[in-house]
Amino acid sequence: MTGIITATVVVAVVGIFIGIFLGIAAICFQVETDPREEEILGILPGNNCGGCGFPGCSGLAAAIVKGEAKVSGCPVGGADVANRIAQVMGVEAQLEEKKVAFVKCQGDCNKTTVDYEYTGTKDCRMLSFVPAGGPKSCNYGCLGYGNCVEVCTLDAISIIDGVAVVDKEVCGGCGACVEECPKNLIELIPYKAERKVACNSKDKGPKVIKSCEVGCIGCGICVKNCPVQAISMEDSLAKIDYSLCTDCGICKEKCPKKAIV
Repeated sequence: MTGIITATVVVAVVGIFIGIFLGIAAICFQVETDPREEEILGILPGNNCGGCGFPGCSGLAAAIVKGEAKVSGCPVGGADVANRIAQVMGVEAQLEEKKVAFVKCQGDCNKTTVDYEYTGTKDCRMLSFVPAGGPKSCNYGCLGYGNCVEVCTLDAISIIDGVAVVDKEVCGGCGACVEECPKNLIELIPYKAERKVACNSKDKGPKVIKSCEVGCIGCGICVKNCPVQAISMEDSLAKIDYSLCTDCGICKEKCPKKAIV
């Protein structure tokens, strides 16, 4: 009985000592945080997508308070969130043009040819280990297995007829899908952009014609007809400079393959 009582007393004393030690340590090593950080964190959408370049919303909130990030640093929150954070920081929000993701491919199951039937793992990144990078004849097109869908925290992407499609009204422009796509065919473009080159192929015209009905063949007709010289050719592929484009629509009308949408 004496042994039990002694053990109980020892355990109690040790517990009290540890409790006191932890309490003192918590006070001594407490890291003071700016109350504005918690307030900003409460304003941010909480997606923790990393599109701002910081580790989650808490990382962005801390960076804003320290002056290491703009109050408009959240690509998902938009103008409303930026303005509310600006009020907390006592500054004026300098809003940047909203951008959304765009998939540079419209080669769905009905418009492209395939070289073989693939029955392996339905993962876009795994396709880099199979012949020609996938069953589609175009090695630059969307594989359609949805890796981008999985990383989108806003459910803005869906797979339609074997091609990823972004709903720009839902997209927050975080860029997670851009990083995830192994074909590098998703890019962030201005929300207001009305004309887009829906192709990512760098193959020459004859090869594109054989593999896809709506691929860019590098003919340059869009370049010749653009009244503001907003289109150029890079690696046999048309590219639009959105800082110059006036959305006149001439390029879309003139494109013989309907690669501009």
